[in-house]
Amino acid sequence: MKHASTRALFAYWSKRRGARPAPDRADIDPGDIRHQLGDTFMLAADFADQLRFRLAGTRVCALFGREIKGERFIALWDEPSAAMIDALLTIVSQEQVGAVAGVTGHAEAGAAIDLELLLLPLNPSGPARIRALGVLATTTPPYWLGETPLTALRLGAIRHVGHDDSNALGRDLRLAADAPLQPAAADRTRHRFVVYSGGRPAGTDDPTG
Repeated sequence: MKHASTRALFAYWSKRRGARPAPDRADIDPGDIRHQLGDTFMLAADFADQLRFRLAGTRVCALFGREIKGERFIALWDEPSAAMIDALLTIVSQEQVGAVAGVTGHAEAGAAIDLELLLLPLNPSGPARIRALGVLATTTPPYWLGETPLTALRLGAIRHVGHDDSNALGRDLRLAADAPLQPAAADRTRHRFVVYSGGRPAGTDDPTG
């Protein structure tokens, strides 16, 4: 995890869950993470069971040049990434395992920035149906950020984090930018989440740290 907000939120989430796979929404006190709130968001399921932004920090909204509360999370992603994000959200919500990922944010005129995404499950309870807590942040904001909004996000390498870190951190998912994804061997399947081969050549550094 490269970004300070990502590391801090993951440490707080881990502390609040204790021995459980995930904490309850009531366990998360915004005052405890006030320094990370600008990079933080919460996702909740509506009646169609689509995860939408229930809350989005000021720096998250600034990435897109608008208030994104109420928008579908999956709508922010480009077409190659949308199906993978949908699958990832299902795993985070249903199997209560977190994920950290490298993301490329694309703006108009070909501008792009590197971002880090953190998704952490919350036990759904109460009418709000809040399912996930997360971070979307860039370590080096470009000069044009705030004036030129991002128009789409592209997913990079993903690593699982959570109740099975010792195994999960060694398993990642990559999206190939120019080639179709191919399923890897069956022994690289964790729960119902299939790891796909592709993306960076073997031996390159993992962008998620």
